[in-house]
Amino acid sequence: MEKSLIRNFSIIAHIDHGKSTLADRILQFTGAISEREFHDQLLDDMDLERERGITIKASAVRINYKAKDGKTYELNLIDTPGHVDFTYEVSKSIGACEGALLVVDAAQGVEAQTVANLYLAMEHNLVIIPVINKIDLPSAQIDKVKHEISKILDLDEDNILLASAKQGKGTAEILEAVVERMPPPSGEVTNPLQALIFDSKFDTYKGVIILVRLTNGIIRKKMKIMMMSNNSVYEVLEVGIFNPREQQVDELSCGEVGYITCNIRDAREVFVGDTITYAENPAAAPLPGYKKVHPMVFSGIYPANSADFSALKEAMEKLRLSDASFIYEPEKSVSLGMGFRCGFLGLLHMEIIQERLEREFDLNLVVTTPSVVYKVKKKNGEVAEVDNPMKLPSPAEIDDVEEPYVRAFIITPKESMGNILELSESRRGSYVSTEYLDEDRVQIIYNLPLSEVIIDFYDKIKSVTKGYGSLDYELLDYRPTKIAKLDILINGEVYDAFSSLVYKDKAYVKGRAVIEKLKENIPRHLFQIILQAAIGGQVIARETIKAVGKNVTAKCYGGDITRKRKLWEKQKEGKKRMKQFGKIDIPHEAFLAALKA
Repeated sequence: MEKSLIRNFSIIAHIDHGKSTLADRILQFTGAISEREFHDQLLDDMDLERERGITIKASAVRINYKAKDGKTYELNLIDTPGHVDFTYEVSKSIGACEGALLVVDAAQGVEAQTVANLYLAMEHNLVIIPVINKIDLPSAQIDKVKHEISKILDLDEDNILLASAKQGKGTAEILEAVVERMPPPSGEVTNPLQALIFDSKFDTYKGVIILVRLTNGIIRKKMKIMMMSNNSVYEVLEVGIFNPREQQVDELSCGEVGYITCNIRDAREVFVGDTITYAENPAAAPLPGYKKVHPMVFSGIYPANSADFSALKEAMEKLRLSDASFIYEPEKSVSLGMGFRCGFLGLLHMEIIQERLEREFDLNLVVTTPSVVYKVKKKNGEVAEVDNPMKLPSPAEIDDVEEPYVRAFIITPKESMGNILELSESRRGSYVSTEYLDEDRVQIIYNLPLSEVIIDFYDKIKSVTKGYGSLDYELLDYRPTKIAKLDILINGEVYDAFSSLVYKDKAYVKGRAVIEKLKENIPRHLFQIILQAAIGGQVIARETIKAVGKNVTAKCYGGDITRKRKLWEKQKEGKKRMKQFGKIDIPHEAFLAALKA
Protein backbone atom coordinates (compact mmCIF):
# COMPACT_ATOMS: atom_id res chain seq x y z
CA MET A 1 0.00 0.00 0.00
CA GLU A 2 1.20 3.50 -0.83
CA LYS A 3 2.46 5.18 2.35
CA SER A 4 0.29 8.31 1.85
CA LEU A 5 -2.85 6.12 2.11
CA ILE A 6 -1.91 4.56 5.49
CA ARG A 7 -3.30 5.85 8.80
CA ASN A 8 -2.24 4.37 12.16
CA PHE A 9 -4.40 5.37 15.13
CA SER A 10 -5.52 4.22 18.56
CA ILE A 11 -8.55 4.88 20.75
CA ILE A 12 -7.81 6.19 24.26
CA ALA A 13 -10.39 6.67 26.99
CA HIS A 14 -11.19 6.21 30.67
CA ILE A 15 -12.59 2.81 31.68
CA ASP A 16 -16.23 2.33 30.58
CA HIS A 17 -16.39 5.38 28.28
CA GLY A 18 -17.17 3.20 25.23
CA LYS A 19 -13.75 2.56 23.67
CA SER A 20 -14.35 -1.11 22.78
CA THR A 21 -17.91 -0.39 21.57
CA LEU A 22 -16.61 2.33 19.21
CA ALA A 23 -13.99 -0.12 17.87
CA ASP A 24 -16.83 -2.63 17.23
CA ARG A 25 -18.85 -0.02 15.26
CA ILE A 26 -15.81 0.94 13.14
CA LEU A 27 -15.22 -2.74 12.26
CA GLN A 28 -18.90 -3.22 11.35
CA PHE A 29 -19.16 0.03 9.38
CA THR A 30 -16.11 -0.76 7.22
CA GLY A 31 -17.18 -4.39 6.65
CA ALA A 32 -14.04 -5.77 8.35
CA ILE A 33 -16.24 -8.30 10.14
CA SER A 34 -19.46 -9.93 8.94
CA GLU A 35 -22.68 -9.80 10.98
CA ARG A 36 -22.48 -13.59 11.39
CA GLU A 37 -19.00 -13.44 12.98
CA PHE A 38 -19.62 -10.31 15.04
CA HIS A 39 -19.96 -10.22 18.83
CA ASP A 40 -19.64 -7.33 21.34
CA GLN A 41 -16.12 -6.28 22.39
CA LEU A 42 -14.71 -8.15 19.40
CA LEU A 43 -11.09 -7.09 20.01
CA ASP A 44 -11.22 -8.23 23.66
CA ASP A 45 -10.26 -11.92 23.42
CA MET A 46 -10.53 -12.89 27.09
CA ASP A 47 -13.82 -13.62 28.89
CA LEU A 48 -12.41 -11.60 31.79
CA GLU A 49 -12.08 -8.51 29.54
CA ARG A 50 -15.71 -8.78 28.41
CA GLU A 51 -17.06 -9.36 31.93
CA ARG A 52 -15.16 -6.49 33.56
CA GLY A 53 -15.55 -4.18 30.56
CA ILE A 54 -11.81 -3.46 30.42
CA THR A 55 -9.07 -4.06 27.86
CA ILE A 56 -6.14 -6.01 29.31
CA LYS A 57 -4.13 -6.90 26.19
CA ALA A 58 -3.45 -4.59 23.23
CA SER A 59 -4.63 -5.76 19.80
CA ALA A 60 -4.31 -4.45 16.25
CA VAL A 61 -6.64 -4.73 13.27
CA ARG A 62 -6.28 -3.60 9.65
CA ILE A 63 -9.32 -1.93 8.06
CA ASN A 64 -9.80 -0.93 4.41
CA TYR A 65 -11.94 2.22 4.18
CA LYS A 66 -13.17 3.95 1.03
CA ALA A 67 -13.29 7.66 1.87
CA LYS A 68 -15.45 10.41 0.33
CA ASP A 69 -12.51 11.45 -1.87
CA GLY A 70 -12.83 8.08 -3.68
CA LYS A 71 -9.52 6.69 -2.40
CA THR A 72 -9.24 3.47 -0.38
CA TYR A 73 -7.22 3.93 2.80
CA GLU A 74 -5.50 1.34 5.00
CA LEU A 75 -6.45 2.11 8.60
CA ASN A 76 -4.54 0.30 11.36
CA LEU A 77 -6.52 0.47 14.62
CA ILE A 78 -4.44 -0.36 17.71
CA ASP A 79 -6.70 -1.06 20.69
CA THR A 80 -4.90 -0.31 23.97
CA PRO A 81 -5.48 -1.12 27.67
CA GLY A 82 -6.88 1.80 29.65
CA HIS A 83 -5.77 1.05 33.22
CA VAL A 84 -2.86 2.75 35.00
CA ASP A 85 -1.20 -0.65 35.69
CA PHE A 86 -0.51 -1.03 31.97
CA THR A 87 0.77 2.51 31.28
CA TYR A 88 4.03 1.32 29.69
CA GLU A 89 2.20 -0.98 27.25
CA VAL A 90 -0.20 1.88 26.46
CA SER A 91 2.71 4.25 25.77
CA LYS A 92 4.27 1.73 23.34
CA SER A 93 0.93 1.19 21.55
CA ILE A 94 0.49 4.96 21.28
CA GLY A 95 4.09 5.20 20.02
CA ALA A 96 3.08 2.97 17.08
CA CYS A 97 0.50 5.56 15.91
CA GLU A 98 0.34 9.01 14.33
CA GLY A 99 -3.02 9.92 15.85
CA ALA A 100 -5.54 9.03 18.54
CA LEU A 101 -9.30 9.23 19.07
CA LEU A 102 -9.88 10.60 22.59
CA VAL A 103 -13.26 9.25 23.71
CA VAL A 104 -15.15 11.03 26.53
CA ASP A 105 -18.48 9.90 28.02
CA ALA A 106 -21.23 12.53 27.46
CA ALA A 107 -22.70 11.83 30.92
CA GLN A 108 -19.52 11.44 33.02
CA GLY A 109 -17.24 13.98 31.34
CA VAL A 110 -13.45 14.12 31.59
CA GLU A 111 -11.99 11.61 34.10
CA ALA A 112 -8.51 11.11 35.62
CA GLN A 113 -7.38 8.50 33.09
CA THR A 114 -8.70 10.63 30.20
CA VAL A 115 -6.22 13.35 31.21
CA ALA A 116 -3.36 10.87 31.82
CA ASN A 117 -3.85 9.14 28.45
CA LEU A 118 -4.09 12.49 26.65
CA TYR A 119 -0.74 13.63 28.12
CA LEU A 120 0.76 10.29 27.07
CA ALA A 121 -0.46 10.85 23.50
CA MET A 122 0.82 14.46 23.48
CA GLU A 123 4.28 13.25 24.61
CA HIS A 124 4.40 11.23 21.36
CA ASN A 125 3.20 14.28 19.32
CA LEU A 126 0.01 12.51 18.19
CA VAL A 127 -2.83 14.30 16.41
CA ILE A 128 -5.78 14.17 18.83
CA ILE A 129 -9.39 13.90 17.61
CA PRO A 130 -11.78 14.37 20.57
CA VAL A 131 -15.03 12.36 20.43
CA ILE A 132 -17.97 12.77 22.83
CA ASN A 133 -19.61 9.33 23.07
CA LYS A 134 -23.00 8.17 24.44
CA ILE A 135 -24.85 11.29 23.22
CA ASP A 136 -28.07 9.18 23.17
CA LEU A 137 -28.17 8.93 26.99
CA PRO A 138 -30.91 10.95 28.76
CA SER A 139 -28.22 12.20 31.23
CA ALA A 140 -25.87 13.39 28.42
CA GLN A 141 -24.54 16.93 28.97
CA ILE A 142 -22.98 17.63 25.57
CA ASP A 143 -22.36 21.40 25.91
CA LYS A 144 -20.88 21.00 29.40
CA VAL A 145 -18.53 18.17 28.29
CA LYS A 146 -17.53 20.18 25.18
CA HIS A 147 -16.56 23.08 27.47
CA GLU A 148 -14.63 20.69 29.76
CA ILE A 149 -12.67 19.23 26.82
CA SER A 150 -11.79 22.64 25.40
CA LYS A 151 -10.80 24.05 28.82
CA ILE A 152 -9.00 21.11 30.47
CA LEU A 153 -7.52 19.45 27.41
CA ASP A 154 -6.96 22.70 25.49
CA LEU A 155 -8.66 21.34 22.36
CA ASP A 156 -10.82 23.40 19.98
CA GLU A 157 -14.59 22.94 20.50
CA ASP A 158 -15.17 23.03 16.71
CA ASN A 159 -13.00 19.92 16.25
CA ILE A 160 -15.01 17.82 18.73
CA LEU A 161 -17.06 15.02 17.13
CA LEU A 162 -20.31 13.63 18.55
CA ALA A 163 -21.11 9.92 18.51
CA SER A 164 -23.22 7.15 19.96
CA ALA A 165 -21.13 3.99 19.53
CA LYS A 166 -24.03 1.86 20.77
CA GLN A 167 -26.39 3.15 18.05
CA GLY A 168 -23.68 3.62 15.40
CA LYS A 169 -24.16 7.41 15.14
CA GLY A 170 -21.15 9.47 14.07
CA THR A 171 -18.99 6.53 12.89
CA ALA A 172 -18.70 7.84 9.29
CA GLU A 173 -17.67 11.31 10.52
CA ILE A 174 -15.02 9.78 12.81
CA LEU A 175 -13.49 7.75 9.94
CA GLU A 176 -13.45 10.81 7.65
CA ALA A 177 -11.72 12.83 10.40
CA VAL A 178 -9.09 10.06 10.78
CA VAL A 179 -8.34 10.21 7.04
CA GLU A 180 -8.35 14.03 6.80
CA ARG A 181 -6.70 15.13 10.07
CA MET A 182 -4.16 12.39 10.82
CA PRO A 183 -0.86 12.38 8.91
CA PRO A 184 0.49 9.34 7.01
CA PRO A 185 3.52 7.54 8.54
CA SER A 186 7.06 8.78 7.87
CA GLY A 187 10.19 6.67 7.18
CA GLU A 188 11.61 4.98 4.08
CA VAL A 189 11.53 1.42 2.70
CA THR A 190 15.20 1.76 1.66
CA ASN A 191 16.42 2.52 5.20
CA PRO A 192 17.65 -0.31 7.52
CA LEU A 193 14.75 -2.05 9.28
CA GLN A 194 13.39 -0.46 12.49
CA ALA A 195 10.23 -2.16 13.81
CA LEU A 196 8.71 -1.33 17.21
CA ILE A 197 7.39 -4.29 19.28
CA PHE A 198 4.23 -2.91 20.90
CA ASP A 199 2.83 -6.21 22.22
CA SER A 200 3.09 -10.00 22.02
CA LYS A 201 0.91 -13.04 22.65
CA PHE A 202 1.48 -16.78 22.77
CA ASP A 203 0.16 -19.43 20.37
CA THR A 204 0.58 -23.14 21.13
CA TYR A 205 1.58 -23.95 17.54
CA LYS A 206 3.40 -20.81 16.38
CA GLY A 207 5.10 -19.75 19.62
CA VAL A 208 5.26 -16.02 20.48
CA ILE A 209 3.33 -13.83 18.02
CA ILE A 210 5.10 -10.44 17.95
CA LEU A 211 2.96 -7.37 17.14
CA VAL A 212 5.07 -4.80 15.27
CA ARG A 213 4.87 -1.36 13.67
CA LEU A 214 7.50 -0.71 10.96
CA THR A 215 9.10 2.74 11.13
CA ASN A 216 11.72 2.03 8.43
CA GLY A 217 12.55 -0.83 6.06
CA ILE A 218 10.66 -3.95 5.03
CA ILE A 219 10.15 -7.40 6.58
CA ARG A 220 9.60 -10.71 4.74
CA LYS A 221 9.57 -14.45 5.45
CA LYS A 222 12.95 -16.23 5.94
CA MET A 223 14.65 -12.93 6.74
CA LYS A 224 17.22 -12.92 9.56
CA ILE A 225 16.26 -10.31 12.19
CA MET A 226 17.82 -9.09 15.44
CA MET A 227 16.32 -7.79 18.72
CA MET A 228 18.34 -4.68 19.57
CA SER A 229 17.97 -4.98 23.39
CA ASN A 230 19.91 -8.28 23.62
CA ASN A 231 21.27 -8.84 20.06
CA SER A 232 19.33 -12.14 19.71
CA VAL A 233 19.03 -13.29 16.07
CA TYR A 234 15.97 -15.14 14.70
CA GLU A 235 14.57 -16.22 11.34
CA VAL A 236 11.13 -14.91 10.38
CA LEU A 237 8.78 -17.87 9.73
CA GLU A 238 5.50 -16.01 9.18
CA VAL A 239 4.47 -12.44 8.36
CA GLY A 240 0.86 -11.35 8.66
CA ILE A 241 -1.84 -8.85 9.61
CA PHE A 242 -4.97 -9.01 11.78
CA ASN A 243 -8.07 -8.66 9.66
CA PRO A 244 -9.28 -9.02 12.54
CA ARG A 245 -8.38 -12.73 12.28
CA GLU A 246 -4.75 -13.63 11.52
CA GLN A 247 -4.02 -13.44 7.79
CA GLN A 248 -0.61 -14.19 6.27
CA VAL A 249 0.91 -11.66 3.84
CA ASP A 250 4.10 -11.67 1.73
CA GLU A 251 5.65 -8.67 3.47
CA LEU A 252 5.15 -5.75 5.85
CA SER A 253 6.44 -2.42 4.59
CA CYS A 254 7.49 0.88 6.18
CA GLY A 255 4.53 2.47 8.08
CA GLU A 256 2.47 -0.75 8.30
CA VAL A 257 1.29 -2.67 11.37
CA GLY A 258 1.17 -6.46 11.60
CA TYR A 259 2.71 -9.49 13.25
CA ILE A 260 5.66 -11.86 12.78
CA THR A 261 6.50 -15.28 14.24
CA CYS A 262 9.99 -16.78 14.69
CA ASN A 263 9.17 -20.00 16.62
CA ILE A 264 10.12 -18.31 19.92
CA ARG A 265 8.86 -20.57 22.73
CA ASP A 266 9.64 -18.32 25.72
CA ALA A 267 7.72 -15.04 26.08
CA ARG A 268 10.61 -13.65 28.19
CA GLU A 269 12.75 -13.37 25.05
CA VAL A 270 10.42 -10.68 23.63
CA PHE A 271 10.29 -7.23 25.27
CA VAL A 272 7.56 -4.64 24.67
CA GLY A 273 9.23 -1.44 23.38
CA ASP A 274 12.21 -3.28 21.85
CA THR A 275 13.35 -2.56 18.27
CA ILE A 276 13.71 -5.24 15.56
CA THR A 277 16.31 -4.68 12.84
CA TYR A 278 18.17 -6.63 10.12
CA ALA A 279 20.75 -9.10 11.49
CA GLU A 280 23.23 -8.38 8.65
CA ASN A 281 22.64 -4.64 8.09
CA PRO A 282 21.37 -3.35 11.47
CA ALA A 283 20.00 0.16 12.12
CA ALA A 284 22.39 2.64 13.72
CA ALA A 285 20.21 3.05 16.84
CA PRO A 286 17.03 1.54 18.34
CA LEU A 287 13.75 3.48 18.49
CA PRO A 288 13.56 5.65 21.66
CA GLY A 289 11.63 4.89 24.84
CA TYR A 290 12.52 1.25 25.52
CA LYS A 291 12.86 0.18 29.16
CA LYS A 292 12.48 -3.07 31.07
CA VAL A 293 9.17 -3.22 32.92
CA HIS A 294 9.71 -3.86 36.63
CA PRO A 295 6.93 -5.19 38.91
CA MET A 296 5.59 -2.65 41.41
CA VAL A 297 3.55 -4.91 43.72
CA PHE A 298 4.60 -8.26 45.22
CA SER A 299 2.50 -10.93 46.89
CA GLY A 300 2.66 -14.61 47.80
CA ILE A 301 0.33 -17.04 46.01
CA TYR A 302 -0.20 -20.46 47.62
CA PRO A 303 -2.54 -23.38 46.84
CA ALA A 304 -5.28 -23.74 49.49
CA ASN A 305 -4.56 -27.47 49.33
CA SER A 306 -0.79 -28.18 49.42
CA ALA A 307 -1.30 -31.18 47.10
CA ASP A 308 -2.11 -28.69 44.29
CA PHE A 309 1.41 -27.15 44.29
CA SER A 310 2.54 -28.92 41.09
CA ALA A 311 -0.73 -27.92 39.35
CA LEU A 312 -0.14 -24.27 40.40
CA LYS A 313 3.45 -24.40 39.12
CA GLU A 314 2.27 -25.72 35.74
CA ALA A 315 -0.50 -23.09 35.58
CA MET A 316 1.97 -20.25 36.27
CA GLU A 317 4.34 -21.51 33.56
CA LYS A 318 1.48 -21.47 31.03
CA LEU A 319 0.25 -18.04 32.16
CA ARG A 320 3.77 -16.59 31.89
CA LEU A 321 3.74 -17.50 28.18
CA SER A 322 0.93 -15.04 27.52
CA ASP A 323 2.02 -12.36 30.04
CA ALA A 324 5.76 -11.66 30.16
CA SER A 325 5.31 -8.84 32.76
CA PHE A 326 4.20 -11.41 35.38
CA ILE A 327 7.17 -12.85 37.32
CA TYR A 328 7.32 -15.51 40.04
CA GLU A 329 9.77 -17.56 42.07
CA PRO A 330 9.16 -20.46 44.51
CA GLU A 331 9.06 -19.71 48.24
CA LYS A 332 8.20 -21.67 51.36
CA SER A 333 5.95 -20.45 54.15
CA VAL A 334 5.87 -22.04 57.61
CA SER A 335 2.09 -21.67 57.80
CA LEU A 336 1.07 -22.22 54.15
CA GLY A 337 3.73 -24.62 52.81
CA MET A 338 5.14 -24.34 49.29
CA GLY A 339 4.02 -21.49 47.02
CA PHE A 340 5.30 -18.63 44.88
CA ARG A 341 6.41 -15.04 45.43
CA CYS A 342 4.89 -13.13 42.50
CA GLY A 343 5.53 -9.68 41.03
CA PHE A 344 2.78 -7.60 39.39
CA LEU A 345 2.53 -4.25 37.58
CA GLY A 346 -0.17 -3.13 40.01
CA LEU A 347 -3.18 -4.25 42.04
CA LEU A 348 -5.48 -4.72 39.01
CA HIS A 349 -2.78 -6.86 37.35
CA MET A 350 -2.61 -8.94 40.55
CA GLU A 351 -6.41 -9.42 40.62
CA ILE A 352 -6.43 -10.46 36.94
CA ILE A 353 -3.62 -13.03 37.43
CA GLN A 354 -5.35 -14.48 40.51
CA GLU A 355 -8.71 -14.68 38.72
CA ARG A 356 -7.18 -16.27 35.60
CA LEU A 357 -5.35 -18.90 37.71
CA GLU A 358 -8.54 -19.78 39.59
CA ARG A 359 -10.81 -19.72 36.55
CA GLU A 360 -8.67 -21.12 33.71
CA PHE A 361 -6.86 -23.76 35.78
CA ASP A 362 -9.55 -24.54 38.41
CA LEU A 363 -7.33 -23.74 41.42
CA ASN A 364 -8.27 -22.62 44.93
CA LEU A 365 -5.65 -20.07 46.05
CA VAL A 366 -4.53 -18.15 49.13
CA VAL A 367 -2.98 -14.72 48.40
CA THR A 368 -0.87 -12.94 51.04
CA THR A 369 -0.84 -9.20 51.79
CA PRO A 370 0.59 -7.24 48.81
CA SER A 371 3.73 -5.18 49.42
CA VAL A 372 5.88 -2.75 47.42
CA VAL A 373 9.66 -2.82 46.90
CA TYR A 374 11.58 -1.02 49.65
CA LYS A 375 15.23 0.02 49.21
CA VAL A 376 17.08 -0.85 52.42
CA LYS A 377 20.55 0.64 52.95
CA LYS A 378 22.58 -1.42 55.39
CA LYS A 379 25.24 -0.04 57.72
CA ASN A 380 27.95 -1.82 55.68
CA GLY A 381 26.92 0.28 52.62
CA GLU A 382 25.08 -2.52 50.82
CA VAL A 383 21.64 -1.66 49.32
CA ALA A 384 19.00 -4.44 49.29
CA GLU A 385 15.61 -4.41 47.53
CA VAL A 386 13.05 -5.90 49.91
CA ASP A 387 9.65 -7.07 48.60
CA ASN A 388 8.98 -9.73 51.27
CA PRO A 389 8.69 -9.14 55.05
CA MET A 390 10.84 -12.24 55.62
CA LYS A 391 13.76 -10.62 53.73
CA LEU A 392 13.93 -7.50 55.94
CA PRO A 393 17.32 -7.35 57.74
CA SER A 394 17.37 -6.94 61.53
CA PRO A 395 16.98 -3.33 62.82
CA ALA A 396 20.63 -3.38 64.03
CA GLU A 397 21.83 -3.81 60.40
CA ILE A 398 19.61 -1.10 58.84
CA ASP A 399 20.95 2.40 58.25
CA ASP A 400 18.16 3.85 56.06
CA VAL A 401 14.97 2.72 54.26
CA GLU A 402 13.31 4.29 51.19
CA GLU A 403 9.86 3.58 49.73
CA PRO A 404 8.33 4.38 46.30
CA TYR A 405 6.13 7.48 45.96
CA VAL A 406 3.51 8.21 43.31
CA ARG A 407 1.81 11.38 42.10
CA ALA A 408 -1.95 10.79 42.36
CA PHE A 409 -4.45 12.70 40.18
CA ILE A 410 -7.91 12.58 41.77
CA ILE A 411 -10.97 14.01 39.98
CA THR A 412 -13.94 14.48 42.31
CA PRO A 413 -17.23 16.39 42.64
CA LYS A 414 -16.73 19.71 44.45
CA GLU A 415 -18.85 18.67 47.46
CA SER A 416 -16.57 15.64 48.12
CA MET A 417 -13.37 17.71 48.06
CA GLY A 418 -13.06 17.86 51.88
CA ASN A 419 -13.42 14.06 52.19
CA ILE A 420 -10.72 13.50 49.53
CA LEU A 421 -8.30 15.91 51.26
CA GLU A 422 -8.93 14.17 54.60
CA LEU A 423 -8.45 10.70 53.04
CA SER A 424 -5.21 11.73 51.28
CA GLU A 425 -3.78 13.29 54.44
CA SER A 426 -4.59 10.12 56.42
CA ARG A 427 -2.55 8.16 53.83
CA ARG A 428 0.59 10.26 54.49
CA GLY A 429 -0.01 12.32 51.37
CA SER A 430 1.63 15.68 50.64
CA TYR A 431 -0.60 18.20 48.86
CA VAL A 432 0.55 19.49 45.44
CA SER A 433 -2.27 21.45 43.80
CA THR A 434 -5.99 21.88 43.12
CA GLU A 435 -7.54 22.80 39.77
CA TYR A 436 -11.23 23.51 39.18
CA LEU A 437 -12.29 21.77 35.97
CA ASP A 438 -15.73 23.39 35.94
CA GLU A 439 -18.28 24.65 38.48
CA ASP A 440 -18.98 21.09 39.71
CA ARG A 441 -15.70 19.15 39.52
CA VAL A 442 -12.15 19.54 40.75
CA GLN A 443 -8.80 17.82 40.18
CA ILE A 444 -6.67 17.33 43.31
CA ILE A 445 -3.01 16.28 43.00
CA TYR A 446 -1.19 14.58 45.89
CA ASN A 447 2.17 12.85 46.33
CA LEU A 448 1.54 9.58 48.17
CA PRO A 449 3.51 6.48 49.23
CA LEU A 450 2.66 3.62 46.82
CA SER A 451 2.11 1.30 49.80
CA GLU A 452 -0.84 3.52 50.87
CA VAL A 453 -2.40 3.40 47.38
CA ILE A 454 -2.19 -0.30 46.46
CA ILE A 455 -4.65 -1.79 48.96
CA ASP A 456 -7.98 0.06 49.07
CA PHE A 457 -7.31 3.73 48.21
CA TYR A 458 -9.34 3.57 44.98
CA ASP A 459 -12.26 1.86 46.78
CA LYS A 460 -12.21 4.55 49.48
CA ILE A 461 -12.26 7.31 46.82
CA LYS A 462 -15.31 5.70 45.21
CA SER A 463 -16.93 5.42 48.64
CA VAL A 464 -16.41 9.03 49.81
CA THR A 465 -17.43 10.46 46.39
CA LYS A 466 -20.52 8.20 46.07
CA GLY A 467 -18.99 6.57 42.98
CA TYR A 468 -18.18 9.79 41.08
CA GLY A 469 -14.46 10.05 41.90
CA SER A 470 -11.65 8.75 39.67
CA LEU A 471 -7.95 8.11 40.24
CA ASP A 472 -4.83 7.93 38.13
CA TYR A 473 -1.22 7.89 39.31
CA GLU A 474 2.37 7.84 38.03
CA LEU A 475 5.55 6.69 39.76
CA LEU A 476 7.67 9.57 41.11
CA ASP A 477 10.75 8.41 43.04
CA TYR A 478 11.97 6.76 46.27
CA ARG A 479 11.86 8.72 49.54
CA PRO A 480 13.10 8.02 53.11
CA THR A 481 10.62 6.28 55.41
CA LYS A 482 10.34 4.39 58.71
CA ILE A 483 9.07 0.84 58.33
CA ALA A 484 8.66 -2.08 60.71
CA LYS A 485 7.89 -5.76 60.24
CA LEU A 486 4.50 -6.57 61.72
CA ASP A 487 4.11 -10.22 62.77
CA ILE A 488 0.85 -11.96 63.63
CA LEU A 489 1.16 -14.70 66.28
CA ILE A 490 -1.46 -17.39 66.76
CA ASN A 491 -1.02 -19.22 70.09
CA GLY A 492 2.55 -17.89 70.28
CA GLU A 493 3.53 -19.08 66.78
CA VAL A 494 4.36 -16.59 63.99
CA TYR A 495 2.12 -17.07 60.92
CA ASP A 496 4.31 -15.61 58.16
CA ALA A 497 1.37 -15.48 55.70
CA PHE A 498 -0.02 -12.55 57.75
CA SER A 499 3.34 -10.77 58.18
CA SER A 500 3.66 -7.38 56.49
CA LEU A 501 5.90 -4.32 56.24
CA VAL A 502 4.12 -1.27 57.66
CA TYR A 503 4.86 2.38 58.39
CA LYS A 504 6.00 2.48 62.05
CA ASP A 505 3.45 5.07 63.23
CA LYS A 506 0.58 3.01 61.76
CA ALA A 507 1.75 -0.38 63.08
CA TYR A 508 -0.61 -0.43 66.08
CA VAL A 509 -3.69 0.49 64.01
CA LYS A 510 -2.83 -2.11 61.33
CA GLY A 511 -2.01 -4.84 63.90
CA ARG A 512 -5.24 -4.20 65.83
CA ALA A 513 -7.31 -4.25 62.60
CA VAL A 514 -5.77 -7.56 61.41
CA ILE A 515 -6.30 -9.48 64.65
CA GLU A 516 -9.87 -8.15 64.99
CA LYS A 517 -10.63 -9.40 61.49
CA LEU A 518 -9.02 -12.78 62.30
CA LYS A 519 -11.10 -13.02 65.48
CA GLU A 520 -14.26 -12.52 63.41
CA ASN A 521 -13.29 -15.08 60.77
CA ILE A 522 -11.50 -17.91 62.64
CA PRO A 523 -14.13 -20.30 64.09
CA ARG A 524 -14.03 -21.27 67.78
CA HIS A 525 -12.13 -24.48 68.56
CA LEU A 526 -12.24 -26.83 71.54
CA PHE A 527 -9.28 -24.89 72.97
CA GLN A 528 -8.56 -21.18 73.49
CA ILE A 529 -6.80 -19.31 70.63
CA ILE A 530 -4.67 -16.26 71.44
CA LEU A 531 -4.11 -13.76 68.60
CA GLN A 532 -1.26 -11.25 68.94
CA ALA A 533 0.27 -8.53 66.76
CA ALA A 534 3.96 -7.91 67.44
CA ILE A 535 6.86 -5.77 66.23
CA GLY A 536 10.15 -7.49 67.02
CA GLY A 537 9.60 -9.02 70.47
CA GLN A 538 7.02 -6.45 71.56
CA VAL A 539 3.32 -7.40 71.49
CA ILE A 540 1.28 -4.33 70.48
CA ALA A 541 -2.25 -5.82 70.32
CA ARG A 542 -4.03 -8.97 71.53
CA GLU A 543 -7.37 -10.74 71.13
CA THR A 544 -8.63 -14.08 72.50
CA ILE A 545 -10.97 -16.55 70.80
CA LYS A 546 -12.64 -18.45 73.65
CA ALA A 547 -12.84 -22.23 73.60
CA VAL A 548 -16.09 -23.97 72.75
CA GLY A 549 -17.72 -24.83 76.08
CA LYS A 550 -18.55 -28.47 76.87
CA ASN A 551 -20.42 -29.39 80.05
CA VAL A 552 -18.58 -32.55 81.23
CA THR A 553 -20.50 -32.65 84.52
CA ALA A 554 -23.93 -32.81 82.88
CA LYS A 555 -24.08 -36.54 83.56
CA CYS A 556 -23.41 -36.02 87.32
CA TYR A 557 -26.47 -35.62 89.45
CA GLY A 558 -26.20 -35.57 93.19
CA GLY A 559 -23.26 -37.19 94.97
CA ASP A 560 -20.08 -35.63 96.34
CA ILE A 561 -18.54 -32.46 94.77
CA THR A 562 -15.19 -34.28 94.38
CA ARG A 563 -16.70 -36.28 91.48
CA LYS A 564 -17.28 -33.05 89.51
CA ARG A 565 -13.84 -31.66 90.45
CA LYS A 566 -12.14 -34.78 89.06
CA LEU A 567 -13.96 -34.36 85.72
CA TRP A 568 -13.09 -30.64 85.57
CA GLU A 569 -9.39 -31.36 86.22
CA LYS A 570 -9.40 -34.08 83.54
CA GLN A 571 -11.01 -31.65 81.05
CA LYS A 572 -8.47 -28.95 81.96
CA GLU A 573 -5.55 -31.30 81.23
CA GLY A 574 -7.14 -32.38 77.94
CA LYS A 575 -7.61 -28.76 76.80
CA LYS A 576 -4.00 -27.96 77.73
CA ARG A 577 -2.74 -30.90 75.65
CA MET A 578 -5.06 -30.00 72.77
CA LYS A 579 -3.78 -26.40 72.77
CA GLN A 580 -0.24 -27.78 72.55
CA PHE A 581 -0.84 -30.23 69.69
CA GLY A 582 -4.19 -29.20 68.18
CA LYS A 583 -4.28 -27.83 64.61
CA ILE A 584 -5.88 -24.42 64.13
CA ASP A 585 -8.16 -24.30 61.10
CA ILE A 586 -7.82 -20.90 59.36
CA PRO A 587 -10.50 -20.56 56.63
CA HIS A 588 -9.88 -18.88 53.25
CA GLU A 589 -12.13 -15.96 54.31
CA ALA A 590 -9.74 -15.12 57.17
CA PHE A 591 -6.87 -14.57 54.70
CA LEU A 592 -9.06 -12.32 52.55
CA ALA A 593 -10.25 -10.36 55.58
CA ALA A 594 -6.67 -9.87 56.84
CA LEU A 595 -5.64 -8.74 53.36
CA LYS A 596 -8.25 -5.95 53.38
CA ALA A 597 -7.78 -4.94 57.04
